[in-house]
Amino acid sequence: MATDLVNYPPHYTQGIECYDYISSHGFSYSEGAIIKYVTRYKHKGSALQDLRKAEWYLRQLILEQEAREEFTNDISQ
Repeated sequence: MATDLVNYPPHYTQGIECYDYISSHGFSYSEGAIIKYVTRYKHKGSALQDLRKAEWYLRQLILEQEAREEFTNDISQ
């Protein structure tokens, strides 16, 4: 039987699927992408590429949080 790479790719079926975990916790797009890439990096061809993608999304999330905190500090002064 052939592996169904669309609905059940091996790198997404290690226990709970990433999509189910991400959606059940209501994570943002960036948060979900970080979880997705970190969860599957050992199970795909290019581990380093997936870790770099996770890093990119983490940097975006940090920038978003810094902007929120800066905005909050500006309006509270």
